[in-house]
Order: sequence, then C-alpha cells, then structure tokens
Amino acid sequence: MRDRGSSRRRSPTVPGPDRDLTPPAPLGLGRLRGGPVRSQRPVYVDLLPPCNAGCPAGENIQAWLALVKAGRAEEAWRQLTDDNPFPAVHGRVCYHPCESVCNRAELDDAVSIHGVERHLGDLAIEHGWAFAPPPEPTGRRVLVVGSGPSGLSAAYHLARLGHDVTVRDSGERPGGMMRYGIPAYRLPRDVLDAEVQRIAGLGVHLEQGHRVDDLEAERRSGGFDAVFVAIGAHLSKRVDIPHQDAGRVLDAVSFLRNASAGEQEPLHGRVAVYGGGNTAMDAARVARRLGAEDTLIVYRRTRDQMPAHEEEAVDAEEEGIRINWLRTISSMGEDDLTVEVQELDEDGRPHGTGQFESLAADTLILALGQESDTALLRTVPGVEIVDETVQVSPATLMTGAPGVFAGGDVVPSERTVTVGVGHGKRAARTIDAWLRGEVWSAGDKHPLAGFDLLNPWYFGDHDRRRQPELDPGSRVFAFDEVVAGLTPDEAAFEAGRCLSCGNCFECDGCLGACPEDAVVKLGEGLRYEFDYNRCTGCSACFRQCPVHAIEMVPEG
Repeated sequence: MRDRGSSRRRSPTVPGPDRDLTPPAPLGLGRLRGGPVRSQRPVYVDLLPPCNAGCPAGENIQAWLALVKAGRAEEAWRQLTDDNPFPAVHGRVCYHPCESVCNRAELDDAVSIHGVERHLGDLAIEHGWAFAPPPEPTGRRVLVVGSGPSGLSAAYHLARLGHDVTVRDSGERPGGMMRYGIPAYRLPRDVLDAEVQRIAGLGVHLEQGHRVDDLEAERRSGGFDAVFVAIGAHLSKRVDIPHQDAGRVLDAVSFLRNASAGEQEPLHGRVAVYGGGNTAMDAARVARRLGAEDTLIVYRRTRDQMPAHEEEAVDAEEEGIRINWLRTISSMGEDDLTVEVQELDEDGRPHGTGQFESLAADTLILALGQESDTALLRTVPGVEIVDETVQVSPATLMTGAPGVFAGGDVVPSERTVTVGVGHGKRAARTIDAWLRGEVWSAGDKHPLAGFDLLNPWYFGDHDRRRQPELDPGSRVFAFDEVVAGLTPDEAAFEAGRCLSCGNCFECDGCLGACPEDAVVKLGEGLRYEFDYNRCTGCSACFRQCPVHAIEMVPEG
C-alpha cells in the first residue's frame, strides 16, 4: 500500500494547483512514422485527500480505510498507529474534523471515519495486538512532563525512534485530561488503560505522582538530553460573582476530576453550569448522573457562537439539560441566580440589556475555561510565557530554550485530544532531528483533491451506517458508555464508502478506456504505467478516472 498523500511520488511532477483542469478534447492524431504525435500526455499522480489534510493527528486516513476495505484489519491498525497510538480513544472522543471535509458528504453523507477508527482500536484490544519493538537504543534520554494525550504521543513516537523516554506526571494514573476530564460514558477507562499500557510496553517509563517544579534541576539530575513539556491546562479560570459565598460553587475541572476518581459527593436539587464549552456540557451531563434533579447551562453568547461542538450540546439537550443562551450571572443567592439578559451588537459581541431574571439553582459549577500552571518553566532561560501559554516555534514546537519543547494545551492552539496527539508526534520528530544536529521539515504537501476533481457518476448512493446509542431517558442514571461501536460488517461497509480522492485504487478504468493499449497493469498494489510509444494523448483515461489519479500535462 503506497503512502497516500505523502511527499513521495511514483509519477512525474504534477503541475501546480492553479493548473487548468478542464478535460481536453480527444486529439485523434493517430500514429505517424516514429511514434504518436501529441501535444500532451497523461501522468499518474497522487493528490492529498481532504480527510488526511483535515486530521490534526496527521493520520493517513485514506490508506488505512483502504486496508479495512480489503479485509486486512491488523495492517490497517498498524498503518493508523504509525501516526496515532490511540485509535480506540480517538474513535470515541475526537470531534472528527476529517469528516467535516469528507468529499463523500457531497454525495450522501461523510464516511464514518471515527467509527472505523474505533472499530480498529477495539479490535486491537480484543486480539492483544502490540506495537513492533523499538530499534536499537540511540543512547539519548528525553524527559516528557505530563502524561496526557500530547505527552504520551511524544513518548510513543520517541520510543519508536530508539530514545530512552521517561514520563513524569503529578497525577495518580496516566492519561491526563483523557482520564480526569472526559467522563467514562464517553471514554471507558479500560479502553484508555489498554492503549496507555501498550505504550508502556515499548519501554517508556511512566512515573506518576511525580510533580516537576524545577525543570532545569530535573533535566540536570536525570541527564536528559531534551525535554517535552505537555502539562495540559488543569486550572479552572475563576470569576467573581457577587454573593457567591451564599451558595455552593464548584469549578468544573475539579468536579470532573473528582467524579472520574469516584470522590465527588452526590448532588441534589438544581444545578447550574456557567459556560459554553465542551467542559460545560460534560459537567452538566455528569451532574445529572450524580443526582441533580434539574440541570441548566448559562452562557453569554448564542448557540452559533458557543465553543462547544454542536453534537455535545445536542447530547446534553437530549438528556434533559436546558441551555439559557445570552445570559450572564449577576449575583447568587442560597437557592437562585440572578442573570442579566444579553443582546449582540453589530459586531456580534454580547452586552447587557439591563433586564434581569431569576433562575433556581442550589449549586453552581463554573466552566469558564482552563489555563496551565507554567511555574516550572518560569526560571528556564529563553522560555517566553504569554497569558499562561508557552510560546513555541510553530514548525518545531521548540521554545526559546535549546532542547526544551512544548505542546498540547500549554501552547497556543485548539485544545482537543487530537491536536495534542498531533503535537506529540511533531515534537518527537523535531526532538529526534535536534538530537542529531538536524532540522526536521514536514516537506511539501500535494495539491488537495477537491470534490470538483472527481467523477461522482462512478460512485452510487450508499447510506452511512450509524452507531447505536443508549436511550437518553435511561442513560442519565449511570456512567455506561452512551455510543456503541460499528459491527465488523458495518466498519467494512463504511471503509468501502471512501472515494479514494486523488489516489488510484486500481479500478481498471484507464486500462479499459485506452483505445491504443497504452496502459500497462503492473500487478495488484502496483498500479499502472503508460507506454508513451503507444499513447496518442487522447485523454480518454483522464476523462474516465473517477478519483482524479491521472492528469494531462504538456508534452515534454
């Protein structure tokens, strides 16, 4: 299986993205003495699928979907885990930006990429698939601070490069916000544990309960050649609410952590959550499961402006949680909140109207965002911290201190598990290059294979397979997993819905369309090549290719 969307090519250089893609008319020049006369000729190309381009973890999605379609599940899992060690986790908690750009959505519905990914992850756990052992040790030691998604991803990729990796984290168990911020009804802990232990099986040293307060001292005492800081954002932002001492106020991060650890006391009566992000939605849903009779969310902007993903808000509403849009909390009493109605100005910013309402609430949970505890880095020469985020090179993730890298929630970025895992992979590659005295570069990407380049007539309508969910009325009484996985047949069906955008999947269309027998089939998995002594440049192969794996380029 070739690396779809990678920087490697098996064909001549493809013209730039501003090329004229209008299919040329057949030339019909026939053969003359000395071979065919033509003004252009076909070449096989590899373009970048939108799903690959949209994945923050940098997965080669199209390649592992093709392997699933071919019935080669373990190979697909190994292809996937070349980039991401957490397929069972990501198949549950990733907000699948790959699907939002999937060309299949232009026909019927996007491929359930996250559903197939989860299937592969669960299959690997069921069958005990393990990573290949790492290569010979390089003799270099790397310290990773933080055992969340970004830190564990970096540790995984560094170990596979032969480095000796130690992960230190203040938490009792590894996983970071995957364990302590994502509720069990979205991510069962046995699934997380299985994928973490597989990383430990590579020889990664996981030192939990080890808080790093002085990074320079830890680096010196441990003889570490490089450091990756991935401490996450575990501190809740606070806000002063008049008379908040009159009621019970919790912060969402501590509340979710305690709930995950089984240490949160049951809730009673009416619970209000202040905020509009994914953490607010999770806090409200957990509150319902811990006994709240009524749960509502207060958010100062509109639904379109909320930072939470729409599916999170929909899930919360299905469980009976009410969301009060365009409201801010003005004060708090023993059993109620006073909120001010907001309205948007011409720039879309909310401001108060002077109109107030009273909402019943016995407990208030603050979910107004998180920030990182960057104290361990403040004494490191060259490290710049702005608004509690560490400034790094976007290309290498290195700070201003040589050998000190950072990623995940502690750097300016979107705060998701998938982004963190992508940072870990990139950091591992740049750390490895830095240790060797080199500079890592991602290389140039191929042009994007947009839907307008495809021939949709080739693909029929095939409805997306849906993952079953627990009934909303019953699921609020326990932390059982809400969403189930795809069956093997459903996963294979979804993989088969992939359009293979921009990359040959050996449909034999070009072979059958060529009137001159100029297309040579090289064998399964090897694609085709052109015999230019026969080719007349008629473009029949180009015009029929369903996935735009052929382009016409000027002769010579």
